[in-house]
Amino acid sequence: MKAAINISLLLLVTALMAACSSGTRIESDLQIKGAPDWVNEGTQAVKNKDGRLIHGTGEAPAMGDESLQKATADNRARAEISRVLSTVMNDTLSDYTSSTGGEADSSVERAIHSSTQQALSGARILGHWKDKKTGIIYSLAELDTRYLDKALATSNKLSDNFMKYYDKHADTNFDRFMESSR
Repeated sequence: MKAAINISLLLLVTALMAACSSGTRIESDLQIKGAPDWVNEGTQAVKNKDGRLIHGTGEAPAMGDESLQKATADNRARAEISRVLSTVMNDTLSDYTSSTGGEADSSVERAIHSSTQQALSGARILGHWKDKKTGIIYSLAELDTRYLDKALATSNKLSDNFMKYYDKHADTNFDRFMESSR
């Protein structure tokens, strides 16, 4: 009986959190004529045959040094991936904490932060595009969340319970982020 009540409460809390979560809506169609789709679509989470991917787009205004301009756009694209990854992991940690009825240990939070930073090293630049009218350079970066999965799996500061929770809910939390950011 007590287990059924706990499960019911967990489901209720999860449903309420999902209903109350509000994603920031970002204009996802810049309508730049002649630009590749990835420029106009902007930063997004993608789930396809290749897995769970985070695409970050960055831009840099015209500068006197094109290599500096590309590097700036690349860094901004990676920062977008970091923003998405932080949001997904903060939501996961919050959900985990709620499901266990406890508070997250600060060492767990640090381990998650460290793991996400480690995973970001797997982000790669897929391409650039330069708007001939404005001189703005756009960069597209991609992170396969398998890098995050590996980084979390190798962390010795995360409990087995958290890892089981993460493994079980990673797809659901990623999907929920995809839906909230559309």
